[in-house]
Amino acid sequence: MDVPIQKKKFSKPKITMLIGGVAIISLIIFVISKTGGGSKLNVQKERIAINTVTKDIFQENIPVNGIVLPITTIYLDALEGGRVEEKFVEDGAIMKKGEPILRLSNTDLELSLVNQETSVYNLLTQMQISQNAARQNTINKLNQFTDVENNLIEAKRVYELNKLLYEKDAIGRQDYESSMNNFNYQKQRMQLANEVLRQDSTSTKQEVSQARSSYARTQSALELMRRKVGDLVVRAPIDGQLTALDAEIGQSKNKGERLGQIDVLSGYKVRVDIDEHYISRIYNGQKGLVTVNDKAYVLIIKKVFTQVNNGRFQVDMQFDGDVPEGIRRGQNLQIKVALSAEKEAFLISKGGFFQKTGGNWIFKVSEDGNTAYKVNIRLGSQNTEYYEVVEGLNIGDKVITSSYDTYGDTEELILK
Repeated sequence: MDVPIQKKKFSKPKITMLIGGVAIISLIIFVISKTGGGSKLNVQKERIAINTVTKDIFQENIPVNGIVLPITTIYLDALEGGRVEEKFVEDGAIMKKGEPILRLSNTDLELSLVNQETSVYNLLTQMQISQNAARQNTINKLNQFTDVENNLIEAKRVYELNKLLYEKDAIGRQDYESSMNNFNYQKQRMQLANEVLRQDSTSTKQEVSQARSSYARTQSALELMRRKVGDLVVRAPIDGQLTALDAEIGQSKNKGERLGQIDVLSGYKVRVDIDEHYISRIYNGQKGLVTVNDKAYVLIIKKVFTQVNNGRFQVDMQFDGDVPEGIRRGQNLQIKVALSAEKEAFLISKGGFFQKTGGNWIFKVSEDGNTAYKVNIRLGSQNTEYYEVVEGLNIGDKVITSSYDTYGDTEELILK
């Protein structure tokens, strides 16, 4: 009977291969750990930026761009349409208030002025005729009143005389009553004459008042028409520089069309674009800082335009104190607008690390300067140069602020 022979589970060559494989794997793990595969990484010091945490005065600000504009701009529009007949100055001229810039012609408007002047002349003539007629009518009524008054006096004299004679039986009753009736009649005529004169006076005053009112309205219309014709000569409304003049000889301009503008040269403002994210933190009186020719100048926000276009809104800023020499309209300036008051804070320089960490952690350099390791931090406000450190770092700590894009999940950096 055959006896079964048991096979060995591991032969000597297999054991040797197994031990060799484990050794190779261990070596790979060791090499990876030493070269930074998720744990450590060798970096060259000259290729990174190392900054020290400091304590200094900090103010939150944002960088913005602004364009220099005249402090005041007055637009020139055609108050009346017409054809450009004459240009007295060219674009860029320095103007004084009231100086002519150009002249338009408008035949219809000028003809309307002539017609209006004729209407005023005709009305004035008619008023004079009416006044003469009224005066003549008043004179006639006064003459009639004089006759009535004289008749009343005579009737009264005869009546009083006849009354005395009648009482002495010198005349008959019929003569007495006749003189009495005539006297009463003349008194009634006198009352009527007084009423006629009173009404005539009232009527004359009303006619004169109406005539004067009509004449004043017509005269006002004439003055308005003259001003409209006068507006055909476009004049400088204020002292300043004429810019953006758009008018050529023979060109037709419609009423209300833009002809140019006058820039006041007494000062400048800066029109600034700001991201809408900051609209709730921008208000009148906030200050900004701009550097021109290596000298710092302060600006103050004077007006905030709350309308948002394409994610941005605008503010107007003016220089507080000195104005940079040689500044020009249209010049671009880079301004730092302050969003907070000044305070003491721990600070680190801004750098590319923030894009990777979001300000939640940073590589802190060891005291011997040979390694850097992750530490959790919390950042507060920022400005154009620094981040405010709220916690996680102390004064004198050195940190790596350059970009972390090539570090992956490295926990520790070996600085060479």
